[in-house]
Amino acid sequence: KMPQTPPFAAMFDSSSYNRNLYQSKEDNCGGLYYHDNNLLSGSLEALIQHLVPNVDYYPDRTYIFTFLLSSRLFMHPYELMAKVCHLCIEQQRLSEPGLDKNWMQKIAPKILQLLTEWTETFPYDFRDERMMRNLKELAQRIASGNEMYRKNVQQLLQNLIRKLAAVSQYEEVLAKIDATSTDRLTVLKTKPQSIQRDIITVCNDPYMLAQQLTHIELERLNYIGPEEFIQAFVQKDPLNNDKSCYGDQKKTRNLEAYVEWFNRLSYLVATEICMHVKKKHRARVIEYFIDVARECFNIGNFNSLMAIISGMNMSPVSRLKKTWAKVKTAKFDILEHQMDPSSNFYNYRTALRGATQRSLRAHSNREKIVIPFFSLLIKDIYFLNEGCANRLPNGHVNFEKFWELAKQLSEFMTWKQVECPFERDWKILQYLLTVPVFSDDALYLASYESESPENHIEKDRWKTLRFVSEV
Repeated sequence: KMPQTPPFAAMFDSSSYNRNLYQSKEDNCGGLYYHDNNLLSGSLEALIQHLVPNVDYYPDRTYIFTFLLSSRLFMHPYELMAKVCHLCIEQQRLSEPGLDKNWMQKIAPKILQLLTEWTETFPYDFRDERMMRNLKELAQRIASGNEMYRKNVQQLLQNLIRKLAAVSQYEEVLAKIDATSTDRLTVLKTKPQSIQRDIITVCNDPYMLAQQLTHIELERLNYIGPEEFIQAFVQKDPLNNDKSCYGDQKKTRNLEAYVEWFNRLSYLVATEICMHVKKKHRARVIEYFIDVARECFNIGNFNSLMAIISGMNMSPVSRLKKTWAKVKTAKFDILEHQMDPSSNFYNYRTALRGATQRSLRAHSNREKIVIPFFSLLIKDIYFLNEGCANRLPNGHVNFEKFWELAKQLSEFMTWKQVECPFERDWKILQYLLTVPVFSDDALYLASYESESPENHIEKDRWKTLRFVSEV
């Protein structure tokens, strides 16, 4: 029987979260240091040993997630996999010859479960051929001579290959979108006099647009591996000066694509406002986006909400005083208050906690949606990483730090697994992802043409921009 593991939401309970790792006598004298039954630090070798199940022991799921997440700061995943394989084979070799088969029956389900957790939570590790080779070798050893294990191994490998194929396909789609100038800021030399299409002609319902934005957010969130946050901060291991653990192999493409999406949405909002010749049209687009942002807030889509607000706060938009005078701004003021950066985004963090609580009690996918303001999540993880050393003065791995990192990322793991409950509208999605947007210069040019420059700095800039656009 496979050891059972709780879902991510239950892994780290909100108060002290579970760190009781089935402590045994060997752990205390085997290079692991505990306090109040909590694992605080250990030598890298002892921590690896603690990951590998034996006949009487299976590591707690919180430990598996935390160690697999943080170990990449000290060694390549393929090196860890090689050590895990070696320890499993060593155990088998040391078992009494007559008990070999009996030992295999007891240990095989546990090793299989560990491999299942690794392949499901960190599938991108297995894009490395060395990882895949080690996985297959260990899996073959488990499967040999037992039909049930063979089926389980096949299932594990099929699921992994399916996940890796899906991410390759996703990356191809991203590349195609890039190629059609989507994530590049297309410079439109002058403001088009007659606009064939704008966001309101494509989708006149702000609620529908908020739902389609949520589709894009959840899809992009889903493809970010938790390890990408750690790999973004990989530096040299102080105990091994020659070698950075990941060298030039920082695999953070999906995380970067998500940040690019936020920037694109901000510029799209600013473009949609600035490209209109008539003041009443610009005011109408601003009010439309305020309604979209409100609905994003209600859904729990804080990333789109923040991108829309930052698009409206870009200088070329915020300087349009005559346009804003025609806008009913009370609703916008409330949203800005919610996302106010003062006191370390206190209001937003309160709203996020509320959405998280709603998500935990939810009966439908609609209520489960929590899409965090992503740049702030990255910043929090960055400061947590920078604020504490990876190693203690005695050379031990500072595991207390990694519990905290894992706790933050376990929430992210829960959020990214939610399926979007709204129906897709391909026409709207296509527009959001591929319509050309103004660059900074083109935004300013359009803005000055809408409402004349008010001071010498603006006048000089306008002259320069007009000169450049005519060349």
